[in-house]
Amino acid sequence: MQDTEAEKKEIKRRFQLWIRPSTLELADTLYKKDNCDSKSEFIEKAILFYAGYLSAEDNKTYLPNIVTSTLKSIVAESDHRQNRMIFKLAVELAVMMNVVAANNNIDPVSLERLRGECVKEVKRLNGSFSFDDAVNWQKGWEEND
Repeated sequence: MQDTEAEKKEIKRRFQLWIRPSTLELADTLYKKDNCDSKSEFIEKAILFYAGYLSAEDNKTYLPNIVTSTLKSIVAESDHRQNRMIFKLAVELAVMMNVVAANNNIDPVSLERLRGECVKEVKRLNGSFSFDDAVNWQKGWEEND
């Protein structure tokens, strides 16, 4: 949480706090995990968070905005990772297709017929087509052979 200009100009005050020992132990345990320099900073952040939570009753957009921005960043990172993997797979597939094409003389009609059969086979296997499946299919072997 970054300090705003008003928070930087505001001078902190010391006050007495009555707190249960178990709650103080919890603050002792967690303040470093939250990258706080002190228990006071941890308690202040907790109060501000809880105040925002309570304000959500008056302002219904507070929590949805937090949730929405968090989910958007998670989805964006996931998309980025998946796109990188798909790109790598596409490169490897292009290399493999060029090696196969360079070593085989396949006529356009056979290629189109093969593409149609591959679409059917991949649909039948729910997109889970392996090299073993291709070998079995090319040899005419059944799954249970």
